[in-house]
Amino acid sequence: MQNTTGKKVCVVIGATSKWQADGRMTNMLHGRSIDPNVVPVGVQWGVGGAVAQKFASEGFFTVVTTRTENNATGLAQAIRDQGGDGMIVELDLSSQESITNAFKTIRAEAGEPDVLVYNAGYLDGRELPEDKELLEHVPVRILDTAIDVAIRGPFLVAQEVLPEMRKRGEGSFFFSNNSSSLRGRKRYTGQSLYYPRVMMRTLAQVLTEEYSETGVHVANVIIDGTIDSPGTRALPRNANRGAEIINPMKIAEAFWYLHTQDRTCWSHEIQLTPHPVKPSY
Repeated sequence: MQNTTGKKVCVVIGATSKWQADGRMTNMLHGRSIDPNVVPVGVQWGVGGAVAQKFASEGFFTVVTTRTENNATGLAQAIRDQGGDGMIVELDLSSQESITNAFKTIRAEAGEPDVLVYNAGYLDGRELPEDKELLEHVPVRILDTAIDVAIRGPFLVAQEVLPEMRKRGEGSFFFSNNSSSLRGRKRYTGQSLYYPRVMMRTLAQVLTEEYSETGVHVANVIIDGTIDSPGTRALPRNANRGAEIINPMKIAEAFWYLHTQDRTCWSHEIQLTPHPVKPSY
């Protein structure tokens, strides 16, 4: 579907979730896909899906990227069902050629991005068994994936969209990050290799210093807690946590708040923590 009406363009990198009903983590831990209707439609694809639906509902032509188009067909249909417009573009963050080709398609069929939300995630490292938490046990391939998604990927995506935003003197470039970006922490069993997230936060700080004065709003959003989704809601440990679980639709509202901030009062980092939980630092 092309942007034939000239709507502003929001691109969500990583618009689907490893915890969606048929996601990789959902299948890994539950051994099967589960019913997506255990959560509202706004929550079914995690943060990326919620952000895509929010910006589409605000009148944006929303481009959702994913490594495989089938991962996002349900999300694209939900956006259409809600009266929004958008398209799916396949993009593999481990390939510079894929990133380049994806943005050629976006420019040709949607237009130059007005908003870019970098929400890509990975689960590599979670498969390591108990008592293998130490760095000496981590295969280099797991580090390579983390670097591709958390460091190299956003660097290449920024090079694709920031020059035109700078020339126009406006645009939003937002990072979806987690509490592991605040400082180095030991990796525990069942966690991904999140050390490179610190560098993602650093990149956001660098881009803030380089591009804010040109009118481009850069911000790092620290999502400090467990995010609601079909897969995470079905975990026994989350059964009675209630207010400790973060609603992705509310996270999406935070991204919209950042985008609509007055230029005289920009936030460049916000941390979203459920009220019963002590914030990470």
